[in-house]
Amino acid sequence: MTITTIAILTTESSWFLPYAKRFTEILYQNYYHVKLFYNHEDIPDTYDIVFILSYFRIIPQEYLNRHYHNLVIHESDLPQGKGWSPLFWQILEGKNRIPIVLFEAGGLVDSGDIYFKDYIELEGHELNQEIRHKQAMKTIELCKRFLGEYKNLKPVKQKGMETIYPKRTFLDSEIDIDKSIKEQFDLLRTCDNENYPGYFYHRGHKYILKIEKGE
Repeated sequence: MTITTIAILTTESSWFLPYAKRFTEILYQNYYHVKLFYNHEDIPDTYDIVFILSYFRIIPQEYLNRHYHNLVIHESDLPQGKGWSPLFWQILEGKNRIPIVLFEAGGLVDSGDIYFKDYIELEGHELNQEIRHKQAMKTIELCKRFLGEYKNLKPVKQKGMETIYPKRTFLDSEIDIDKSIKEQFDLLRTCDNENYPGYFYHRGHKYILKIEKGE
């Protein structure tokens, strides 16, 4: 099959939106027929490939069946680390080399065949926005790689024991005042200063902690 039409699907409120717009522009400049969408129901069946990137809704199989490929990026060594926010959960586990895979969306969450795996390389000092930037750059890189190597790609089925990460909420940004900053640095650097800042309770009040790099 020759790829002629590409849809980029993301959630309009997602952190990834500026990168989705940039990726759409890059593909357009490379002569692809491409369009950015925010709802899977809006994508016509004339689109060959849908890149599903930071999209917060589950897509029913009937919509997946409209396209030749529905491709998802996930930051874990599937089938280990299925679920939500795998990148940040692994940082909290002390990891700085995080697997990232491109796979075909299937009927079950994070269960499709894998095209290839790469890694997000961190140095251990990056804060939330820097982590997100590296995540986005690697995501776009894998999507472009799929398009460039498409004719020679052969997906493989997931193998091994399945594990699932729970959804992260603002509750996961709570700082323990009885522990040191050093002990909780990985938690602090994964906190989102605007949406999910670090916080703690002391003497009957809640306090917000925001972290940024100095000169």
